[in-house]
Amino acid sequence: MEKPLNKQELVAAVADEAALPKAKAGEVVDAVFGAIEKALSKKQEVRLVGFGTFVTASRKAAKGRNPRTGEEIDIPASWKAPFRL
Repeated sequence: MEKPLNKQELVAAVADEAALPKAKAGEVVDAVFGAIEKALSKKQEVRLVGFGTFVTASRKAAKGRNPRTGEEIDIPASWKAPFRL
Protein backbone atom coordinates (compact mmCIF):
# COMPACT_ATOMS: atom_id res chain seq x y z
CA MET A 1 0.00 0.00 0.00
CA GLU A 2 1.33 3.41 -0.94
CA LYS A 3 1.79 6.33 1.44
CA PRO A 4 -1.36 8.51 1.83
CA LEU A 5 -1.51 11.71 -0.19
CA ASN A 6 -1.47 14.84 2.01
CA LYS A 7 -2.93 18.23 1.12
CA GLN A 8 0.37 19.73 -0.06
CA GLU A 9 0.93 16.79 -2.39
CA LEU A 10 -2.65 17.09 -3.66
CA VAL A 11 -2.12 20.80 -4.38
CA ALA A 12 1.11 19.99 -6.24
CA ALA A 13 -0.67 17.31 -8.29
CA VAL A 14 -3.51 19.71 -9.18
CA ALA A 15 -0.99 22.41 -10.10
CA ASP A 16 0.85 20.01 -12.43
CA GLU A 17 -2.33 18.57 -13.99
CA ALA A 18 -3.98 21.96 -14.60
CA ALA A 19 -0.75 23.86 -15.41
CA LEU A 20 -1.41 26.31 -12.56
CA PRO A 21 0.95 27.92 -10.09
CA LYS A 22 0.90 26.08 -6.75
CA ALA A 23 -0.58 29.12 -4.98
CA LYS A 24 -3.55 29.20 -7.37
CA ALA A 25 -3.97 25.42 -7.18
CA GLY A 26 -4.01 25.75 -3.37
CA GLU A 27 -6.81 28.30 -3.62
CA VAL A 28 -8.77 25.96 -5.91
CA VAL A 29 -8.35 22.97 -3.59
CA ASP A 30 -9.36 25.10 -0.58
CA ALA A 31 -12.41 26.38 -2.49
CA VAL A 32 -13.51 22.84 -3.38
CA PHE A 33 -13.10 21.62 0.20
CA GLY A 34 -14.90 24.74 1.47
CA ALA A 35 -17.84 24.20 -0.87
CA ILE A 36 -18.14 20.55 0.19
CA GLU A 37 -17.95 21.51 3.87
CA LYS A 38 -20.57 24.26 3.44
CA ALA A 39 -23.00 21.90 1.68
CA LEU A 40 -22.53 19.20 4.33
CA SER A 41 -23.10 21.71 7.12
CA LYS A 42 -26.50 22.38 5.49
CA LYS A 43 -27.12 18.59 5.49
CA GLN A 44 -26.91 18.50 1.67
CA GLU A 45 -25.59 15.47 -0.16
CA VAL A 46 -22.54 16.12 -2.37
CA ARG A 47 -22.40 13.83 -5.43
CA LEU A 48 -19.23 13.80 -7.49
CA VAL A 49 -20.11 11.61 -10.46
CA GLY A 50 -17.33 9.17 -11.22
CA PHE A 51 -15.74 9.74 -7.80
CA GLY A 52 -18.18 9.23 -4.93
CA THR A 53 -20.76 10.79 -2.64
CA PHE A 54 -20.58 12.59 0.69
CA VAL A 55 -23.77 12.21 2.71
CA THR A 56 -24.82 13.35 6.15
CA ALA A 57 -26.18 10.99 8.73
CA SER A 58 -27.15 11.43 12.35
CA ARG A 59 -25.79 9.34 15.18
CA LYS A 60 -28.18 8.70 18.03
CA ALA A 61 -27.22 9.48 21.60
CA ALA A 62 -25.83 6.40 23.31
CA LYS A 63 -24.30 5.05 26.50
CA GLY A 64 -20.64 4.16 26.48
CA ARG A 65 -17.85 3.25 28.88
CA ASN A 66 -14.69 5.12 29.75
CA PRO A 67 -11.98 2.60 28.79
CA ARG A 68 -9.72 3.68 31.69
CA THR A 69 -12.22 3.64 34.52
CA GLY A 70 -15.06 1.52 33.17
CA GLU A 71 -17.43 4.30 34.22
CA GLU A 72 -20.59 4.63 32.12
CA ILE A 73 -20.76 7.85 30.10
CA ASP A 74 -23.35 9.54 27.91
CA ILE A 75 -22.34 10.00 24.27
CA PRO A 76 -24.36 12.86 22.77
CA ALA A 77 -26.13 12.68 19.42
CA SER A 78 -24.04 14.03 16.55
CA TRP A 79 -23.73 14.25 12.77
CA LYS A 80 -21.22 12.48 10.57
CA ALA A 81 -20.36 12.81 6.88
CA PRO A 82 -19.37 9.40 5.50
CA PHE A 83 -18.04 9.02 1.96
CA ARG A 84 -19.42 6.34 -0.36
CA LEU A 85 -18.05 5.20 -3.67
